[in-house]
Amino acid sequence: MAKNRPGNSPRSAGDAKQLALLGGKPVGTVEQPVYPYFTKRACQRVMKIMAEGRVLGFSRDVPEVREAEAALSRHHGGRHVLTTSSGHSSLQMALAGLEIAAGDEVITTPYSWGASTSCILHQNAIPVFADVNRNTGLIDPKQVEARITSRTRAILPVHMYGHPVDMSAIMRIAARHGLAVVEDCSQAHGTTWKGVGVGNFGHANGFSCMGGKQLGATEAGYMVTPDQDVYWRACLQCQHNARSTEPGFSDALRPYIDSLLYTHRITAVDAALLAEQLKKLPREIDARRQNIATLRLLLADSKYLAWPKYSKHGNPSYYMWSMLFRAKQAGVRRDTFLKALQAEGLAAGSYSPSPIPSWPRLHWQTYKGPRTVWHENLRRARVDYRKDAVPNAEYAINHGIQLIFRFYKPAPKVMQRIADIICKVESNIDSLRQYERHPQLYANVNLHTGTAYAPASLANVGKRPK
Repeated sequence: MAKNRPGNSPRSAGDAKQLALLGGKPVGTVEQPVYPYFTKRACQRVMKIMAEGRVLGFSRDVPEVREAEAALSRHHGGRHVLTTSSGHSSLQMALAGLEIAAGDEVITTPYSWGASTSCILHQNAIPVFADVNRNTGLIDPKQVEARITSRTRAILPVHMYGHPVDMSAIMRIAARHGLAVVEDCSQAHGTTWKGVGVGNFGHANGFSCMGGKQLGATEAGYMVTPDQDVYWRACLQCQHNARSTEPGFSDALRPYIDSLLYTHRITAVDAALLAEQLKKLPREIDARRQNIATLRLLLADSKYLAWPKYSKHGNPSYYMWSMLFRAKQAGVRRDTFLKALQAEGLAAGSYSPSPIPSWPRLHWQTYKGPRTVWHENLRRARVDYRKDAVPNAEYAINHGIQLIFRFYKPAPKVMQRIADIICKVESNIDSLRQYERHPQLYANVNLHTGTAYAPASLANVGKRPK
């Protein structure tokens, strides 16, 4: 066992002590850094913009928008970049730029945040769900090809948690069937596949830049495409008519310029922040990778947490840290294990509650809630998601443990604390089994409670690393 692994660390003497969930003393809270972190220069630029009242980002005539899109274009090898108000809007505009609309089928993953499906619905297109690899949770290219029909127009893979989908296979399938590819890179800034950055494979791709992401502003996003026509068609749909004054605007689109559009434009404030945040992205991604490498060493002997077997061709950027829980070996449920981790001070949890096809708002046949814009379209297409079988997505959801990972500087002491918490819970697995089987025995225990994993845990917490 390595010198710095749990079991030989100075804290290891406490590993066998009583779990905090059962009344013992917790190891201590794992503090996340304040995030996103903005440099002094970024804050000064924002204050200047606000003092001057120049907050609108109508087009590249706004200096900050022009600067941000030029910097992002260089980051993506000279591709066309359209900054937007969110990651969701960037994906919807990617689809709009590709002219994917009513009745078109788009194959995507059942295991994701809902924006990768709702962007399809908001184009009046039809989501078709292809199952994932049960180990990684990433969409399975073989499953994608099996779902292609004569109505399929595009494939929308999601790079979950900052891990890349096999884009070589996806692009081969798309070329073979004449399909467009829209990468959802919302969690994958800085991620590469075979040395190429994600967002540089598909025909039009979307990134989220909300404050929790690796490239975080306040609320923002951007679309990237190698196709100028796709760029201008997307502009026509979401950026008022100001973009029509930019050099290169298509004369063929001029008759259709009006204000019947989505207002998905970025603000000058967020554009300035993106330009500044991009400067420090590479070193922050390197630190995330370094911290995960430290955790991998510390948890090499973990009995009940397994590292998903991702492809060697991917280099992730770790929006989240994700592990698989070995429920059979542990003899307890995943959620019981999570309660114990949380009580010790680790705000880990399960990212996705269930596969997207099971969500009630997709079931137009039985839905009783507020009206949606997509039910009639799904009814006409005779789609019944209640029949969708995605067992691998269910497995990944039921066995996954995730942690928001904001450690953008080397943090070996924090990684050690994470490992100590996991080691303590694993060392006390017998008492956790007893707790699960006979909870009444612990009804009067004065429990130490940890931080629950919930949307509130995405807020800024902790202190900025020194």
